[in-house]
Amino acid sequence: MSVMITLELPTKTESMDELLKVMKGALVDTRGYAGCQKVETFIDQESQNVFLVEQWESAEHQQAYMGWRVETGFMDAVGPLLDGAPVARVFDIKSDI
Repeated sequence: MSVMITLELPTKTESMDELLKVMKGALVDTRGYAGCQKVETFIDQESQNVFLVEQWESAEHQQAYMGWRVETGFMDAVGPLLDGAPVARVFDIKSDI
Protein backbone atom coordinates (compact mmCIF):
# COMPACT_ATOMS: atom_id res chain seq x y z
CA MET A 1 0.00 0.00 0.00
CA SER A 2 1.38 3.42 -0.97
CA VAL A 3 2.24 5.94 1.70
CA MET A 4 2.78 9.68 1.66
CA ILE A 5 5.78 11.02 3.54
CA THR A 6 6.24 14.68 4.37
CA LEU A 7 9.65 16.01 5.28
CA GLU A 8 10.04 19.53 6.58
CA LEU A 9 13.55 20.94 6.43
CA PRO A 10 13.94 24.01 8.67
CA THR A 11 16.27 25.98 6.46
CA LYS A 12 18.73 28.70 7.45
CA THR A 13 17.76 31.81 5.46
CA GLU A 14 21.32 32.36 4.30
CA SER A 15 21.55 28.72 3.12
CA MET A 16 18.36 28.57 1.02
CA ASP A 17 20.02 28.91 -2.39
CA GLU A 18 22.68 26.32 -1.56
CA LEU A 19 20.14 23.87 -0.12
CA LEU A 20 17.90 24.16 -3.18
CA LYS A 21 20.88 23.55 -5.45
CA VAL A 22 21.85 20.43 -3.46
CA MET A 23 18.26 19.21 -3.36
CA LYS A 24 17.79 19.67 -7.11
CA GLY A 25 20.60 17.21 -7.77
CA ALA A 26 19.74 14.85 -4.92
CA LEU A 27 16.07 14.53 -5.85
CA VAL A 28 17.04 13.06 -9.23
CA ASP A 29 18.41 10.08 -7.27
CA THR A 30 15.40 10.06 -4.96
CA ARG A 31 12.95 9.86 -7.85
CA GLY A 32 14.94 6.97 -9.32
CA TYR A 33 15.19 5.03 -6.06
CA ALA A 34 13.27 1.74 -5.83
CA GLY A 35 9.74 2.35 -4.57
CA CYS A 36 9.65 6.12 -5.08
CA GLN A 37 6.52 7.10 -6.96
CA LYS A 38 6.62 10.87 -6.66
CA VAL A 39 8.42 13.75 -4.93
CA GLU A 40 7.32 17.39 -4.92
CA THR A 41 9.14 20.32 -3.32
CA PHE A 42 7.47 23.31 -1.69
CA ILE A 43 8.78 26.41 0.09
CA ASP A 44 6.77 27.70 3.05
CA GLN A 45 6.00 31.38 2.30
CA GLU A 46 6.22 32.37 5.96
CA SER A 47 9.10 30.34 7.40
CA GLN A 48 10.96 29.70 4.12
CA ASN A 49 11.35 26.05 5.17
CA VAL A 50 11.66 23.43 2.44
CA PHE A 51 8.79 20.94 2.53
CA LEU A 52 8.95 17.67 0.58
CA VAL A 53 5.87 15.59 -0.19
CA GLU A 54 6.84 12.10 -1.26
CA GLN A 55 4.81 9.10 -2.33
CA TRP A 56 6.34 5.64 -1.87
CA GLU A 57 5.17 2.11 -2.61
CA SER A 58 5.56 1.43 1.13
CA ALA A 59 7.05 2.90 4.30
CA GLU A 60 9.73 0.20 4.06
CA HIS A 61 10.85 1.51 0.67
CA GLN A 62 11.22 5.01 2.10
CA GLN A 63 13.05 3.69 5.17
CA ALA A 64 15.53 1.84 2.94
CA TYR A 65 16.03 5.04 0.97
CA MET A 66 16.67 7.08 4.14
CA GLY A 67 19.16 4.45 5.32
CA TRP A 68 20.99 4.81 2.02
CA ARG A 69 21.04 8.62 2.38
CA VAL A 70 22.53 8.33 5.87
CA GLU A 71 25.11 5.74 4.72
CA THR A 72 26.27 7.94 1.84
CA GLY A 73 26.76 10.96 4.13
CA PHE A 74 24.12 13.07 2.44
CA MET A 75 22.33 13.92 5.67
CA ASP A 76 25.61 15.02 7.29
CA ALA A 77 26.33 17.25 4.29
CA VAL A 78 22.88 18.89 4.41
CA GLY A 79 22.86 19.30 8.20
CA PRO A 80 24.87 22.56 8.30
CA LEU A 81 22.35 24.17 5.93
CA LEU A 82 19.48 23.51 8.30
CA ASP A 83 18.24 25.44 11.31
CA GLY A 84 17.11 22.34 13.20
CA ALA A 85 16.28 18.69 12.77
CA PRO A 86 14.13 17.59 9.80
CA VAL A 87 10.57 16.60 10.71
CA ALA A 88 9.17 13.54 8.91
CA ARG A 89 5.60 12.28 9.01
CA VAL A 90 4.10 9.16 7.41
CA PHE A 91 0.51 9.08 6.13
CA ASP A 92 -1.59 6.22 4.85
CA ILE A 93 -3.27 7.17 1.59
CA LYS A 94 -7.06 6.74 1.57
CA SER A 95 -7.94 7.24 -2.11
CA ASP A 96 -11.33 5.62 -1.66
CA ILE A 97 -12.63 8.32 0.67
